[in-house]
Amino acid sequence: MSVRVPASIPVLRWAALRARLDEPAIERRFRQWPKWLSGEAQPTLQQLESFARMTHTPIGYFFLPEPPELRLPVPDFRTFRDEAPAAPSSELLDTLYLCQQRQEWYSEYVRLHGLPRPAFVGSVSMKHAPETVAAEIRKTLGLSVEERRRLSTWTDALRRLIAKAEEAGVLVMASSIVGSNSHRKLRVDEFRGFALADEAAPLVFLNAADSKAAQMFTLAHELAHVWLGASGLSDPTAGSVPELELERWCNRVAAELLMPLEELHNAHDPVADVPAEIQRLARLFKVSTLVALRRLFDAGYIDRGTLRQHYREELDRVRALERSQAGGGDFYRTLGARTGKRFARAVLASTLEGQTLFQDAFRMLGVRKTSTFYEAARELGVSP
Repeated sequence: MSVRVPASIPVLRWAALRARLDEPAIERRFRQWPKWLSGEAQPTLQQLESFARMTHTPIGYFFLPEPPELRLPVPDFRTFRDEAPAAPSSELLDTLYLCQQRQEWYSEYVRLHGLPRPAFVGSVSMKHAPETVAAEIRKTLGLSVEERRRLSTWTDALRRLIAKAEEAGVLVMASSIVGSNSHRKLRVDEFRGFALADEAAPLVFLNAADSKAAQMFTLAHELAHVWLGASGLSDPTAGSVPELELERWCNRVAAELLMPLEELHNAHDPVADVPAEIQRLARLFKVSTLVALRRLFDAGYIDRGTLRQHYREELDRVRALERSQAGGGDFYRTLGARTGKRFARAVLASTLEGQTLFQDAFRMLGVRKTSTFYEAARELGVSP
């Protein structure tokens, strides 16, 4: 006989809403769903376990009288105008927890192997001019504006910036899904990226569902967080002016890093109209048109009224373009992009040397098959 359990009705509703499941989808799996919500019937333990997996909810939550108040494990620097922030999705929380586990593992790996620690984590404060910090980041990464301008596409520019950040000692991870689960997609309207500052293992995560140009700005913004030594979740929008002073400062660093005013002065065409000019500058500097627009204002080439007019128009155009295109791309289907090559190589090498269990490596890398593990080791140059 199946054991029925008194699942909390408020928590059942909350779990379904949080998982963004509509009523028909739930009823196809659980025909008694309406009766569960009315109290006329109760799920069996097996059904509740299945529903918990479906909504990515710990089963213990369903025995609480009310939904738990879930908190982010890092500061939240996102801006919410005229509304309270929504509870974090299970996709966001699980991505944060996974990256924290990866960071903890790599920090211990650095300690055990006596690897050098990056000196730039927490090396600046908001008292430093954004222009000075941007110059320091550019010097540390060893990536000049001219080198980026010679790259043919935004994807190439993003790859190069990621590679330079990893060479400097930052773990850069980018994905549009949770781990390797293609059914659990990350939403750009919830977050664009986050930084986990650490003296041994600074980590930046990019939401790869975003456009390549937008990811460039997010990476530059999160690098500013790393230089500050300030962990946190961000939603940096190029060209906008965030409410939080810290986010405004990081945006200014990011804009100067990607599109220095001095370089803009040399490249600006004073007779071009604004829409055409921001398109040209975006292609030249491999940034988004919103960054180019904001920098024209910063340089004094357009007034605030012109900025507001074209910002609204361009933001609508970019959002319409993003809705018509799929995010991510082949680049992010590779293990080295999703977990970062620095981290992946360390885990692969440690496992092959017998220092890390295969089951732990599989969990951190998001692989399920031994053949995939060995293929990744070969592709990343860890094994012949």
